[in-house]
Amino acid sequence: MSKGLKRMLLVLNCTMLGLGNVGGPLLSRLYFLKGGKGVWISSCLETAGWPFMALPLAISYFYRRRKEGPGTKLFFMKPPVFVASVVLGLLTGVDDFLYAYGVARLPISTSALIISTQLAFTAAFAFLLVKPKFTPFTINSIFLLTLGAVVLALHTSSDRPANESKLRYFMGFFMTLGASALYGFVLPAIELTYKKAKQTVTYSLVMEMQMVMSFSATVFCSIGMIFHGDFKAIPREASEYELGQSTYYVVLVLNAVFWQMFFMGAVGVIFSASSLLSGIIIAALLPVTESLAVLFYHEKFQAEKGLALVLSLWGSLNYFYGEFQENKKMKKQNQALETELT
Repeated sequence: MSKGLKRMLLVLNCTMLGLGNVGGPLLSRLYFLKGGKGVWISSCLETAGWPFMALPLAISYFYRRRKEGPGTKLFFMKPPVFVASVVLGLLTGVDDFLYAYGVARLPISTSALIISTQLAFTAAFAFLLVKPKFTPFTINSIFLLTLGAVVLALHTSSDRPANESKLRYFMGFFMTLGASALYGFVLPAIELTYKKAKQTVTYSLVMEMQMVMSFSATVFCSIGMIFHGDFKAIPREASEYELGQSTYYVVLVLNAVFWQMFFMGAVGVIFSASSLLSGIIIAALLPVTESLAVLFYHEKFQAEKGLALVLSLWGSLNYFYGEFQENKKMKKQNQALETELT
C-alpha cells in the first residue's frame, strides 16, 4: 500500500473514531436519561451495527474480482485470524456490558474521565504485547492525559445523580474502570493479531476482522438480553419513552451507527498507525464529550474539568508534535543514507 493511501486511510479512520468517540457516549446516555433502562440493550447496540460493514466489504470484493478474475475469494480471513477475532469480539462484548452499566449509573462527564484512564492501560499492555517505541514526547503525553483523569477524579462523588444510591453509583464507577482496563487490553491485542497473522494484512482483512468481532460481541450481548427479557421490554420502553416512540427507535439506530464508527475507526487507526495512537485519540477527545454533555444535558462543569481539558489538549498536542519531530528526523536520516549510497 502506498504512503499516500495509508495517510488517507489514517485520516478517514481518525474521523470515524472521533465521531464515534463523541457521539456514541452521548447517545448511550440519552437512551438512559429519557426513559431507557436496558443495560443489555445499550451494550448490544454498541456492536449491533456490524451489518453496515457488508457494503464496504462487498465493494472491496467486486473491485478485487475485476482485477483478479472469477476465482477471487470472498473473504481474506484464515482460520487462526478468525478464531482470534471471535475471542476479541467476546472480550469486546464483556467490555460493552461493563461500559453500558457505567453509563446507566454515571453522568457522561464522570464516565468519560474514568474511560480516559484507558490510555494508561493501553500503553502498559502495548508495552507488554507489541513493544512500541516510546519517545519522551509519547511518555509526556500519556502522563498529561492520565493526570487530567486524576484531576477530574478528585470530585467525582459530587456528580452522583439524585436518583442513584451510593452502592449503584460506585458499582457503575468500578464497572466503567473495568471497561477502561479491558479495552486497554483489546486495542494492543488487535495490533498483536495483525503482527502474528500468517497472511498479508490489508484493509479488507481489517474490515472482516471488525465485522467478526462486532458480530461475536453482539451475540454475547443478545444472549444477555434473552436471559434478562430485554427483547420483550423494547416495545414497552418505546411507548413510554419521553421523546416519543419513533424517536426511541431513531436513538437506538443512531447508537448502533455511531458505535460502529467508533470500533471501525479504532481498528483502522491501529492498522494505519498503532494501538497507542488509537488510545491517544480516544483520550484526547473525551473532554469534547464532557463539554457537549454539559451543553446538552446540563451536567456540572467544575474547575477540575476545565483543568483536565487543558491537560488533555496539551497532552494531545505534545504527542502529535513528537510524531512530527520523529518524521522529520526519519526523513533526514533517509536523505543522508541516500546521499551516502550515491
